[in-house]
Amino acid sequence: MEPLHAAVLGTLQGLTEILPISSSAHLILVPWLFHWPESGLTFDVALHLGTLIALVLYFWRDIIAMAGDFTATLRDGRFDTPQRRLPWLIIAGSIPAAIVGKTLEGPVEDMFRANPALIAVMLIGFGLLLFAADWFGAKRRNIGAITLQAVLIIGLAQCLALVPGVSRSGITITAALLLGFDRHSSARFSFLLSLPIVAGAALLKLGHLAKDGIPAGETVPLLIGIASSALFGYFSVALLLKYVQRHSVAPFVWYRLLAGAGVLLAIFAIQ
Repeated sequence: MEPLHAAVLGTLQGLTEILPISSSAHLILVPWLFHWPESGLTFDVALHLGTLIALVLYFWRDIIAMAGDFTATLRDGRFDTPQRRLPWLIIAGSIPAAIVGKTLEGPVEDMFRANPALIAVMLIGFGLLLFAADWFGAKRRNIGAITLQAVLIIGLAQCLALVPGVSRSGITITAALLLGFDRHSSARFSFLLSLPIVAGAALLKLGHLAKDGIPAGETVPLLIGIASSALFGYFSVALLLKYVQRHSVAPFVWYRLLAGAGVLLAIFAIQ
């Protein structure tokens, strides 16, 4: 892979994995538009690892606190505060996506990778769903009021993120908004819920890479991909959490609509 391609795709991963606009859609559509070769396993590792680094760096205090609460509940069996329940709820909410991702990730990606029009439709359709959730959601509940039922619904919604164009953060924020959570709590819980899935994907792909080895000439693109994904991912988390405290998700919806329409027009022009 060319270093420039690695930098562009790493930047796209960092931005679009965090913002509710679908990283998988961009990582398929941009190479398709510019006729770039597929990235392969090595670069998949870079992208997932970069995203994981960004999330860990931003949420390190939360991670340490949740680890302490998790240990405390194992020790005394008490779940009497929202803080003590949160790590267990995140684990419960991650189980559906872990099972579905393990079994269906390859077939789903293969089906959509060759169909840019379908990805464009997903961008538009789930963008409109995000707008509806933001418009009609009560936005009265905060993260401390989250329940097991709500977590399981959000976790099941996260399974849809396997489909390019849906967006992991987009669909989980959408589900949380529909359940009545405010924008900031919806976005924050979305990121916390993504931690086990992103970590699991990164470790799984690292294992495959350790087994196969890094191909010749791929070390520099690998490092560029990790660095750009981590850097832009970190700033995307900070930007989104600050932005949604006072503003709607409308700009992201408009972006999805325009991007989806642009891809459809490009397909029409090619034919």
